[in-house]
Amino acid sequence: MTIGFRVLPIHRRIDADLVRQFAALPVANVSDAMSRMAAGGAALRPMHGGGVLAGPAVTVKARPGDNLMLHKALDLAEPGDVVVMDAGGDLTNALIGELMVAHAESRGLAGIVIYGAIRDSATIRAGRFPVFAAGVTHRGPYKDGPGEVNVPIAIDGMVIHPGDLVLGDDDGLVAVAIDDAHAVHAAAAAKHAAETAQMEKIRRGENPRAWVDETLKRLGCKGV
Repeated sequence: MTIGFRVLPIHRRIDADLVRQFAALPVANVSDAMSRMAAGGAALRPMHGGGVLAGPAVTVKARPGDNLMLHKALDLAEPGDVVVMDAGGDLTNALIGELMVAHAESRGLAGIVIYGAIRDSATIRAGRFPVFAAGVTHRGPYKDGPGEVNVPIAIDGMVIHPGDLVLGDDDGLVAVAIDDAHAVHAAAAAKHAAETAQMEKIRRGENPRAWVDETLKRLGCKGV
């Protein structure tokens, strides 16, 4: 086995119906349901014109500045998949542009996540195909390798295994492990329902605030 230069298969993918259910929930509610312990970091931002990213992860680990294995992942990914690349967060070289995005969209993929930089940002921003990245630069990539496809990766401490759910909206990106997905969805859906009900109360002027002073007193705040 060659260390650091290999392509592996995906053995499990999160269920497509569960992906659709998650796509209807705000990322913030999913994050809360995971005890606020998982996030792709504030640097990963949506670069497209708007819309939710949701799908099972095809993971890529490569050295900064090189997109050879990203090309391979785009060719291997199945419709509905999200290609997620850990490029170390380096912004020196763009790893995708409009041509690769068009290729991914033509193959029916659900989106691309680059922990690194993109280019052709105006074209990507004008489109609806989900693209998340850490920055923009005009300088293009190299295509020499090495790299790995479908290995566990980590983005700003958030671990993503091949087949895990990747979910993104305007607030950022979160990953949900396959084995945790049903429990996380149930908790996130309950959180979303509670917040929806609370918003209706706020709109009706029914928003008790006594808890603020009660909390301050309990914590020993003076002057309350």
